Amino acid sequence: MKVAITSTGETLDSKIDQRFGRCAYFVIYDTDTGGTEIVPNPNKDATGGAGPATVQMVTSHNVQKIISGEFGVKVKSLFESLKIEMIVIKEPEKTVRDIINIIKQKI
Repeated sequence: MKVAITSTGETLDSKIDQRFGRCAYFVIYDTDTGGTEIVPNPNKDATGGAGPATVQMVTSHNVQKIISGEFGVKVKSLFESLKIEMIVIKEPEKTVRDIINIIKQKI
């Protein structure tokens, strides 16, 4: 299963980005292989519609779960219709590595 995690930077030691549509990067973690892929968010500086455009970009990576600090109303309904689980983590000090370790413990 692939899980997308919003990230403020390009490493696993970067903090989770509290914004979904305007996050700087996504770390896509594959629970089956343990591999990660860092994907820059091309919509982070969009003047409008960043959330829906980012949903489209992230879903092209075949993710089943998205982890972020928050999700906008439009984004929530899109993910619900696509049956992609949203997980909110309101702990901005957490790193992407911390979140991956939590995922590994739950598998």
